[in-house]
Amino acid sequence: MVRAVRGGVTCRAVARRYGVSLCTVQRWVHRAADQPLHQVDWEARSHATTRPGRATDTLEGLVVSLRHELRTVSDLGDYGADAIRHTLLERGTRDVPSIRTIHRILERRGALDRTRRLRRPPPPGWYLPDVARADAELDSFDFIDGLVIQGGLHVEIFNGISLHGGLIGSWPGPLLTAAAALEILLAHWRAVGVPAYAQFDNDTRFQGPHQHRDVISRIMRLCLSLGVTPVFAPPREHGFQNAVESLNGRWQVKVWNRFHHETLAALHACSDRFVAATRQRRAARIAAAPPRSQVPPTWQLDLQAHPTGRVVFLRRTNEHGAVTLLGHPFALDPLWPHRLVRCEVQLAAGCAQFYRLRRRQPDDQPLICERPYVLPVRRFRGRP
Repeated sequence: MVRAVRGGVTCRAVARRYGVSLCTVQRWVHRAADQPLHQVDWEARSHATTRPGRATDTLEGLVVSLRHELRTVSDLGDYGADAIRHTLLERGTRDVPSIRTIHRILERRGALDRTRRLRRPPPPGWYLPDVARADAELDSFDFIDGLVIQGGLHVEIFNGISLHGGLIGSWPGPLLTAAAALEILLAHWRAVGVPAYAQFDNDTRFQGPHQHRDVISRIMRLCLSLGVTPVFAPPREHGFQNAVESLNGRWQVKVWNRFHHETLAALHACSDRFVAATRQRRAARIAAAPPRSQVPPTWQLDLQAHPTGRVVFLRRTNEHGAVTLLGHPFALDPLWPHRLVRCEVQLAAGCAQFYRLRRRQPDDQPLICERPYVLPVRRFRGRP
């Protein structure tokens, strides 16, 4: 290319002939300048800066040795990054690094007194062993309250998401009751299948009134009738409902805040489009999730039937190592105060089992004790 340009051909014509850009031809012509072609350095050159940002080994060694010197003989007793930099300036050292660079050098050389704490979060659903192993699916549900659309209509949003598959659902409605949530859950599970677990917070629409003992709500009866284990997150605890809380925030940003909704039908249509788009994007993840069972065609919910199965409560013990469950106090272990436990109420067996939970050791969940518990047989009197 350079020979052709020197022979009188324009740079643009040379670029067309060799199928390269004009700037490429101009760069090589500039590289050759007036030198003979056999003397030109045609090797590719790195675009990296000639002065790397990382300190040299000599400077790093000086910083570490100076820290040791200040720690040993300094009258002030200061040997941090700011003291090291001040000493380097006093001694007239050239190219003194910044305090942040000195700190990085000390951290890289392992010369800090306090090491950084490594946080290793437990796997999703760690408090349920089969969910943590991805052998079972868990659906989390929650409400968004306090939204008002044009005309002063108060609306609530019932959101749900599966832990492993990321399968979401969102159902806006005016003042959703427990009965409305039950119908939504049933329709959702008929369409997508039934998970092994359904997780809720301690909203009375999920758990029933808190002022009474031995309450098994209609939502719990629906789950137990379908073979789903209801799970209730600990009150005022962060982390267990992160998946659905994240969905709540994303729904408000992507649906509620982006558009002006004149009617509830318009809000519902916009939310349905968001749900459909999200499911389409996560199609591969949803397909790879643990299998879900189907609602039997002949199944019917009988709220008056005495519930059987298992209900899981995640709770934190008090200062005496005890918890309150379904209105009953249970003394567990005085050496386990203010700690997490998984409480499994076996309704058919007439007992409650309590397991220790540790985020740092999610695989170690030993049984603390087993206490008798018998659910009274009585008529369900839930509101419609």
